[in-house]
Amino acid sequence: MAVESATNPLISTQKSSDSGLQVALHPLVLLTISDYITRHTLRQQKGPIVGALLGEQNGREITIEHAFDCRMLEQDGEVVLHQVAFEERLQQMKDVHKAPALDLVGWYTIMPVYGPQPIHLPVHRQILQLNESAILLGFHPTAVLDGAVGGKLPLTIYESNYEAEGTTADAGEDKEMKDGEPQLSLRFKELPYTVETGEAEMISVDFVARGGGNATAVDGTVKKEASSEDPKGKGKGKTRAAKDSEKEPEGVKSDDHILSREDEEMIASLTAKANAIKMLRTRVNLIATYLRNLPPSYVSSAVPESVQVESDDQKYTPVNHSVLRSIQALLTRLSLLIPADSVTFEHQLLSEQNDVNLVSLLSNITTSIKEVRTIGKKAQVVEGAKISRGKGGMSLAAGDWNPASILNAGDLMS
Repeated sequence: MAVESATNPLISTQKSSDSGLQVALHPLVLLTISDYITRHTLRQQKGPIVGALLGEQNGREITIEHAFDCRMLEQDGEVVLHQVAFEERLQQMKDVHKAPALDLVGWYTIMPVYGPQPIHLPVHRQILQLNESAILLGFHPTAVLDGAVGGKLPLTIYESNYEAEGTTADAGEDKEMKDGEPQLSLRFKELPYTVETGEAEMISVDFVARGGGNATAVDGTVKKEASSEDPKGKGKGKTRAAKDSEKEPEGVKSDDHILSREDEEMIASLTAKANAIKMLRTRVNLIATYLRNLPPSYVSSAVPESVQVESDDQKYTPVNHSVLRSIQALLTRLSLLIPADSVTFEHQLLSEQNDVNLVSLLSNITTSIKEVRTIGKKAQVVEGAKISRGKGGMSLAAGDWNPASILNAGDLMS
């Protein structure tokens, strides 16, 4: 991979100063690109995956906020944009996004990790006619398939400029002047970028993240085959049920596995916590590995500096004092999270737990007493009705029986 990166003729090799371009990428663009790639793959379309990027450009600051897919056509052996359809769609997107006003800032496609290919140049030249400082976002599917980790997105953003043929990294050195102007060629340089998220995008990303945990693939061909075999649904009772059970494939699942909204939220919360714990463990292991590979004199003050000089054959990690200061600051902040007196802290924590358990127990006792009183009242009413029926109902009609004489729960019996 490194060899291919070094021999890519479209990557600039000039040691020029930083252009100062600052690119802010929004997650909605990533969702749009991934959705387009998924639809293109499932539909088995043969054309290239190409789309336009919309955003704002203020000086050297560029934001990428929206994206849309583009129609392509083959012309003179090259794959280019359908100019009429592209301009019409671009104008529609501009009419929709007027506040703030968005414009074309570049385009995206899929490419290898080692950079653009000659097949990308015709489309890029078309985009440059509409925006001279257009950028190129290259999505790397191979990085996703390889399962690369480390928090890096599988994409690269490039800027383009025209450079003279044969220009190398030593362009600043004096060379022999030759007659004729050098031929200019299009070259690409990688740009750093940051990810920015708005409030509306956070809602969309959260909805997609929670819904993705319950997503399932449905095979529609199974139902079509079953319906074609028995279009009228002949058969009754057990015979039809037995046939349906025989025809039901093993891979088809019922609707019982569909999760509720509460389950989805719990799974999303637990997944986020698990990912945070994994990331924390990775960072802690990285810090520990860095400290283990430092020279002994930097790790412990008891080791003299002469040990470092004597063991020159062992390779140590280069010392970075800013990183060491950051690690020391992190260790200092840990003491604020961990109490100095752990015994007192545990005693106070146990006391609070007992208070919570006591309140819960009192609530259960109060509920039980209320239920017992209700049962006692109902039992006394039933017993009084039995007594009145035993006397033939005469005492009740004459007014000899008084309902107030019935004892309530909690009254003393004489």
